[in-house]
Amino acid sequence: MVELPRDAFRVSHDGRKATFEAKDVCLVNSFQFLGPNNVAARVSFKLRWEATGPAVPRGQGAEVPATDRAAFLGRIAPARSTGWFSGSHVGFSFRSDQVSTERGYALMGRERNGVFLTG
Repeated sequence: MVELPRDAFRVSHDGRKATFEAKDVCLVNSFQFLGPNNVAARVSFKLRWEATGPAVPRGQGAEVPATDRAAFLGRIAPARSTGWFSGSHVGFSFRSDQVSTERGYALMGRERNGVFLTG
C-alpha cells in the first residue's frame, strides 16, 4: 500500500466524470507475497470513467441490519472506463495498450455504507 497525492483522484463538478492518475509511484515489487525477493519498482497509470446514463438510487441504508448486503445508500450510474498502466524495475518494464470497458461494464457514483450509516 502506498499513499498517493490528494489530487490523484479527481471528480468533475457534476459527478459524471472521474480520473485516477499517478506517475512514477515508488513501491516494492515482490515476486511472492511476503517473499524474500523484493525489488524497488515504479508504476504509472491513468484511469478515466464517464457516466453513460442517469444515476439511480441503490441500497436500503439504515432500514435493514448493518450486516445486510443492502445496508448502504448510493446513487450509481452506468459508465464507460478507459485507462493504461505501466511499470518498471531493474532490467524489466512494461506498458499496456489503452484498455476500455467496451466489452464489459463499469459503474460510478457515490455511496455510503455499513458502519458509516447514521440513524
